[in-house]
Amino acid sequence: MSNRRLASYSGARVPESRIRAANRGGIDPDGSFVLYWMTAYRRLEWNFALDRALELGHELGRPLVILEALRCDHPWATARSHSLVLDGMAEHAERLEGSRVTYYPFVEGSVGEGRGLVEALAEHASVIVADDHPGFFFPRMVRSAAKRVGVRMEAVDAGGLVPMRDPGRSFSTAHSFRRWLQGHLPPLLAERPRARPLAKLALPKLARLPATIERRWPRTQPSDLRSSAFLGRLPVDQSVAAVANVTGGSRAGRSALRRFLKSRLPHYEAERNRVESEVTSGLSPYLHFGHVSSHEVFAALARAESWSWERLSPTRDGRREGWWGMSASAEAFLDQLITWRELGANAAAWLDGYDRWASLPVWARATLDEHRCDARPHRYGLPQFEAAETHDPLWNAAQRQLVTEGRIHNYLRMLWGKKILEWSASPEDALRTMIDLNNKYALDGRDPNSVSGIFWVLGRYDRPWAPEREIFGRIRYMSSQNTARKMPLKRYVDRYRPALAKSEA
Repeated sequence: MSNRRLASYSGARVPESRIRAANRGGIDPDGSFVLYWMTAYRRLEWNFALDRALELGHELGRPLVILEALRCDHPWATARSHSLVLDGMAEHAERLEGSRVTYYPFVEGSVGEGRGLVEALAEHASVIVADDHPGFFFPRMVRSAAKRVGVRMEAVDAGGLVPMRDPGRSFSTAHSFRRWLQGHLPPLLAERPRARPLAKLALPKLARLPATIERRWPRTQPSDLRSSAFLGRLPVDQSVAAVANVTGGSRAGRSALRRFLKSRLPHYEAERNRVESEVTSGLSPYLHFGHVSSHEVFAALARAESWSWERLSPTRDGRREGWWGMSASAEAFLDQLITWRELGANAAAWLDGYDRWASLPVWARATLDEHRCDARPHRYGLPQFEAAETHDPLWNAAQRQLVTEGRIHNYLRMLWGKKILEWSASPEDALRTMIDLNNKYALDGRDPNSVSGIFWVLGRYDRPWAPEREIFGRIRYMSSQNTARKMPLKRYVDRYRPALAKSEA
């Protein structure tokens, strides 16, 4: 078991490395409740932040209030992303009804409508626990709120298997991060959040919240959380509609996990890069919105593999296969779940401006600078890219899949980005286009992991390649022609043709 030091509160189970004081406020022993402000890790199980709020509740003998709010004014707020969050909130409202936990869902119906709610609740709270997430607007939002409240606010990292502050630095390659993981991850595997933290809950129940708060910021009703009409009235980009047959929330995420382990995992290593195969996990949206935890996914995979600690390899050489002592498919999946996903979180936590051009490796910026004036036989702007109006049927099909389904097959996602680089007026334009299209349409857009994928296109986590090419310089090159030689693509291209083209075919 791990011998890492735990937080100083009596009986605490959350590792101190996961807890950060967001302000200098103190705990108010006379407060009416412990407030958990749920923003990034939107789940009721396998959640260190919820565990921490419960620990403080037991320590202080105070009820627990969970505030789950949803803003409408963040960049790329769409009906698509809102629908998945609302599904999870509806599930929480259902599960917590009649429980000892006070659940407070609040969905902004106009810009700024929720302003002041956290501060108002803080006036009655003993302490606040917030989600500590390194990406998008979350750090700025927590930092701003922490300055405005008088009581202690703790930010708790409930993201990956590795506490994001543990490495103390960013990594330039996946190989170097794997080496670090192999040396540091084994004891961390013993530090797991509770699978069912609300079972047999012994906290007191809050009689009611102050009426002034409920009147000023009325809770969103459970019936609205499930209502398409309610979603349609929200001031978000309604042109990006919810994806048919994709439901948010922890139940849907666990269903996807079970399906993957039962029928897709055995074929994952051999077929994950084949466009015609559907062996991907489908978990990225649920991990992104915090509906499913990496800890839960790892635990389920370990059970499916009948895995034990003794099977870990003693080597620390950064190898991609063989270290876990699991099947080839399980190890390939873990490389995505842990190495690549947590590498993205590491960049968000430790690499200044991780989502900006200046954060690219020096060699990548230099080679792209040298070729920025190269002739571009094809050049498109954001409107043409967004409408899938390029000369390349395969690229157009991938873009239409993104627009309609909120995803692109993993292999084609890399090609999609490489062609945007090749067909844009400048590499900076290409970066802006990739970020805008990904964050607007992808179900896992705005995630540090998807940011890493975009920056990989431009050289992050990669190395200089030969031969040096026009436009790309030493950046890794990909082409639709080479991709078509590697795998059959006709069925894929036909599936995502425009409706008119299909009728004329």
